[in-house]
Amino acid sequence: MLAAYFTAPLNRPFTPRTAVVMVVALLALGALVAWQAHAITHSPFPRLRTVEALATSVPLFLLLFAASYCLLANDTPPGFSEPLTHVDALYFTVTVFATVGFGDIVPRTQTARALTTIQMIVDLIVLGLVVKVFLEAMRRGVTRHPSDEDPRSPPSDKSQ
Repeated sequence: MLAAYFTAPLNRPFTPRTAVVMVVALLALGALVAWQAHAITHSPFPRLRTVEALATSVPLFLLLFAASYCLLANDTPPGFSEPLTHVDALYFTVTVFATVGFGDIVPRTQTARALTTIQMIVDLIVLGLVVKVFLEAMRRGVTRHPSDEDPRSPPSDKSQ
C-alpha cells in the first residue's frame, strides 16, 4: 500500500471528480470493513484475522486522506500553509488522526478545511465503530471456533 501511495502521480489539483472518487473510496472502505468483519466471524483464527483486518483497513484509510491532501496542496491557491510532498501529506494525516495537531501544516482553503474536518469526524467513526465491529466479530468468531483459545489458559467450562 505504501509503495502504491508513494509512486502515485499526485501532482494534479483536487477537483470535483477527485471528491467523488474520495467518497466512492470511503464507501468501498466501508464495504471492505463489513467484509472483513464477516471474514473474522467465520475464520478459524479470529484473533489473527482481526489483527490483519486492522492492519489493512486503518492504513488504507490514512493513505486515502493523505492522497487527497497531496492533491489539495496542488490547488491554486494551495490548500495548505506549505507545499506538501507525499511524506508531508501522510504526516499531516497521521497528526490529524492521532489528534496531535502540531500546527506546522495548516489547512488554508475552505476545501482543505472541509476535508480535514471530514477526516476528524471519520477518525472518530474509525476509532469507535470500526474497532468495535472488529472486536465484536472476533468475539463471535472465538465463540464459533474455540480452538483459537489461548493454549496456556485453563480449559473453559462450557457446561455452565
